[in-house]
Order: sequence, then C-alpha cells, then structure tokens
Amino acid sequence: MKQKHTPRSPKTGCKGPLLALLLGLAALGAFWYFRRSIAAMNWFIQYVSMPYKRVLSALVDPLPFSAGELVCTLGGLWLVWMAVRTFRQQRAGQRVLPRRLVSLAALAVWIYALVCGAWGVHYYGTGFAGRAGLNPQPVTARQLADTAAWFAQKVNETAPTVPRDAAGRLAVEKRDILHNTQGLYEGVTQEYPLLAGPERRAKPAVYSLVMSAANFTGYIFPPLGESTLNVDCPAVFLPVTIAHEFAHQRGVAAEQEANFVGIAACVDSDKPEYVYSGYLFGYLHLANALYEADQDLWSQTGQLLCSQAIADFEDNNAYWARFDGLTAKVMTTTYEGFLQSYGQDLGMRSYGACVDLLVARYCPQ
Repeated sequence: MKQKHTPRSPKTGCKGPLLALLLGLAALGAFWYFRRSIAAMNWFIQYVSMPYKRVLSALVDPLPFSAGELVCTLGGLWLVWMAVRTFRQQRAGQRVLPRRLVSLAALAVWIYALVCGAWGVHYYGTGFAGRAGLNPQPVTARQLADTAAWFAQKVNETAPTVPRDAAGRLAVEKRDILHNTQGLYEGVTQEYPLLAGPERRAKPAVYSLVMSAANFTGYIFPPLGESTLNVDCPAVFLPVTIAHEFAHQRGVAAEQEANFVGIAACVDSDKPEYVYSGYLFGYLHLANALYEADQDLWSQTGQLLCSQAIADFEDNNAYWARFDGLTAKVMTTTYEGFLQSYGQDLGMRSYGACVDLLVARYCPQ
C-alpha cells in the first residue's frame, strides 16, 4: 500500500537557537575578558587570527570579484527571503516567529564574535609602532611645515612620471592600478620585516557608488581577510588606498598606522603611480595637520605644489563634494562608533594621527 506523504511541520521550539545564542555570547564574553591582556591578544593574533585570515584570503584570492560583497549580497537576499517566508508561515498559523528571531539574534552574535576574533583582537594587541620599535613624539608646527615641504617637493618630482590627461590630472586606468600590486610591499618590508606576508589581490567593488555615498574608499572584510576597493572615485588615491588595505591584511589594524604603512609602502615601491599617490597622500595628511597648527605656515607650504598636483586635488575634492550629505554623515558616525567600540577613542580623527609617524620617519634633519 502506498503511504501518503505528510509535509514535515516547521520547528517552532527555541532550544537549539537559544543554545547557539548562549554559546555566541560566551565567545564574546571570552573576548571581552581576555582583551585586557596584551599577551593573550598577541598569542591569539599570531596563532589563530592571522593564520585563519591567510588561509581564507588564499581561498578567495583567485576570484576576480569581491567575495565579501558576494557574501553580503547573498546574506541580504536570504534575510529578505526568510522574512517573507516567516510572514507567510505566521499567517498560516505556524508559530515560527519566536524561533526565527532567536536564530537571527544568534547569527548576529556569532557574526560579531567572528569579526572580533578576526579583526577586533588587533586593537588590543601590540600595534605596528610598538612591534616596529617606533616611538613617535608630539611634533611642532615647524616640524610639520618642514615635513610637508619635503613631501611637496617629492610630489612635484613624481607628478610628471605618471600619465596625465589634457587637464593635467592623473590618467592611469584603475584596472591597471588594481593589477599592478605584485611586489608592492617588497621595499617597505626591508625596513619593517614584520610587514612580510603573502601577496593578495585588490578586488574592485561592484557597489563602489554606494561606498562613495558612505564616504568609503576601501575596506577589509574581516571574515575572509579580503580587500575591496572603491573604483568609482578618482584614481589618484586608489594606489595608496590599496596599500592601506594591504596593511590591514598584514595585521596593522589602527587606521593611523595603516595610513603610515600604506604611504611608506607606496613611496618605497618601484611603481610610479603608487609612489606619486603615496607622496600626495602623505602631503595631504601633513597639510591638514599644519592647517590646525599654524595657518600661515600652511599657506606657505600650499604654494609649493605643482599645477598637476593641484589639478588632482581639485578633481578629487569635486568628486567627494557630491556625496557630502546625510548618508555620508550617518556612515561616518557609525564607523566612529565601531572604532570607539574597540578603544579607538580618536574615532575618525585617528586617520590624521599618522602625522606623528610621518614626521618621525621623513622630517628633514
């Protein structure tokens, strides 16, 4: 006799999801407890976090697209599908909502725990400056001016070495910049061997315009250790942004230190567009700091730049002015909160704190 198939009823109990939620909270609790110990964080970074990211980044590296973007896209589509499914089941009398909500909470906690383990731990271990034996001191306005003038000179020397369009702006294809990363860190690792690591590709973002609206030029996806770059914005700072994200991949978490490492990697390389981008980005940070310290010195330094560098600055500023709205402010505030949750009290201002390292490394004596 043929048996009639009865569809299985959806699970409505919360025991399993609740256990997963509690285990996730326990993992977060362990992170919050052990982050007080620099030694524990250093051990975890060396033997767990960095090996994990290098394995995962190696697996996704051959892909010509950003695996991080794909994961986020599929995750978003899954959430929409699950919301629709849950709504329909609830209307049909199936009490699945409590289980789904607890499951969603457990998933969110585990994702955050993974981000903490893959990324947050770096904020509580020994930073790049400490590992490299650097001890930057507070700088004077005169030191800022001298270093900014030195960078301006280097900008002027390297500006003619890259292709230009009719308006004098940098005219290197972004695709070529993304593909020209092999050996980018060879120069800087001679000075700072701790930055040695496997070569990885820079991935172009499909959602680059969305990144621009959120004021992002690039990011690292912690669960995969993969770098994704905004390819909609002007190309002039794309090289140094790639170098910045590669610094994150090599264990430099703090934004100010990653900026310094990215600049140093660019100017120590043999790639003209990277060298120029690094010097221009370094000058930008120094000039911004000098503006706050002494506007007269800042004005004098600004007059040193060649017309080509000024054209690049104007092009870059005009692009970002289009996105100076509510979305950018909300995303900036959100990212400030993310940094501060890991003890980065300077928030977004920490992007300018690389100045002390630049002065310590490059200030003319």
